[in-house]
Amino acid sequence: MLTRRNFTTLAAITAAGFAADSRYTVGVTTNTLGGWEKDVFLSFREAREVGYHHVESFIHYFVKDYYDNPAALQKKIDEIGVKFTTISNGGPLETHFEDPSKHEKLLADHMRLGRFIKHFGCTHLKINLGPRRPTGTTAEDLAHMARSCDALGGQLKAIGIRLAIHAHMWSQFENRREIDYMMEHTAPANVGFVLDTGHITMAGIDPVELTRTLGHRIAEFHMKDTAPENRGGAKSRIDRPDMMKNPPFFPLGHGGVDFPAIKAHLDRIQWRGFLTVELDSSPFRPPKESARISLNYLRKNLKVS
Repeated sequence: MLTRRNFTTLAAITAAGFAADSRYTVGVTTNTLGGWEKDVFLSFREAREVGYHHVESFIHYFVKDYYDNPAALQKKIDEIGVKFTTISNGGPLETHFEDPSKHEKLLADHMRLGRFIKHFGCTHLKINLGPRRPTGTTAEDLAHMARSCDALGGQLKAIGIRLAIHAHMWSQFENRREIDYMMEHTAPANVGFVLDTGHITMAGIDPVELTRTLGHRIAEFHMKDTAPENRGGAKSRIDRPDMMKNPPFFPLGHGGVDFPAIKAHLDRIQWRGFLTVELDSSPFRPPKESARISLNYLRKNLKVS
């Protein structure tokens, strides 16, 4: 017999189960070289066929036809059956965060992008911090980068968007020195972090340790694997390779990243956020199949549905 007390208990159990399940939102970045990079809507359709409900992309795909008409883009993704995790910056936006002469345009460009992604229900803006100069990132560069990111994050916060900066090999924001500085010199309320398991590993950092260090400062994970010998952090830095001939990143389960340890810590601290599968290139199989391998790993090995 379903009494009021039994119904309340059942509802509580159901709610608790749903909350546990919904802590992780799984998505996929779909600009994968090898078949997805030229047709963004094909990539969305094939990702949906594999089983992804959220996709992440870059603004350059949408500037021409949709930047002034977000309703038309909403109609397109509704027809495919996906939602945006976020839409990243990049060309043609200003991305030289280290250059104070660019900051006024940089803030204007990124606030426009923040307002654009808000149309689609996005809650965070993942950004890259520009191409790395041959001389690397100086202390002065870092000071300018922190100042501009903190200002941008404060303005985005006012419209309900969390800024999340992405450490990326071969960019102005790459290694542990740069990560530590940016995290120490920006307000947690203004600036979050995207932990890319592949780029972090190839920068010589253990992504498990960084997950434990940054905790709830992390807004999103980019989930990619590396070669097994790089586990715990690559021993030496590599220059940007040919991604189709000599890829440093692989679908999940290749052995270079300890994903179960990362997931165990996230469970322990009750972290909420986005687990976004990403693969820069897929030279050995169609991108759709690489995306399927990673999704199956998330389901079977990490028990993320």
